[in-house]
Order: sequence, then C-alpha cells, then structure tokens
Amino acid sequence: MKGDNVMAGTVDEDVQEETLRSKAGPGKQPPEGKSGGGGGLERVTVNLAPRASRALERAVNITGDSKTDTINRALQVYAYLEEVWAKDGQVLVRNSPDDDEVTILKFF
Repeated sequence: MKGDNVMAGTVDEDVQEETLRSKAGPGKQPPEGKSGGGGGLERVTVNLAPRASRALERAVNITGDSKTDTINRALQVYAYLEEVWAKDGQVLVRNSPDDDEVTILKFF
C-alpha cells in the first residue's frame, strides 16, 4: 500500500446536540429540527431480517465484541460511508495488502 492515500474517518456527535438533549429533560425530545445523541445512551428496538441477523452473528464472532458494540460501530461506519457518497466520493476496498485489485464499494 506504499504511496496509497488512506483516508480514515470517525463520526463524532455534536456537543451542542447533547446540550439540547440535556436541556429538554428526561423523557423529552430535543427541540424540533434538532436531533438527540451525544454522550447519552438511547435504547432502540430493531427487528433484524434473517440475513442481517446472520451478519450480526458473524461480526460478533469475528470481533469478539458484544452485539450492542457491533451495532454501534456498524451505524457509525454506515453514516461515514453515506457522508462520503453524499459528496460524490468513492470508497475503495482492497482485500489484502498484496492484492492489486481494488473494488469500488457501492450500496444500492
């Protein structure tokens, strides 16, 4: 990968959003047009399709992380990918450091 440009990113929650959530109080929604988030926890119930459930199990087995941690990381990665694509960027994947083939990652 010598000479390759490697770009890594993280999705950080805006501190202002956490302030808005704190001011709203427990059980209240942030003001209209503002999302919650930040440092607080949010409980969400999801129904996973069988394929997604199998993918979650594979990811948990590979990483050793909990399901919660795996889902949290997956959502951060998804948000990052969507940000790149929204700017007409590309996400390139190389299966191994020795592999010369590069694939453009796309979601449909």
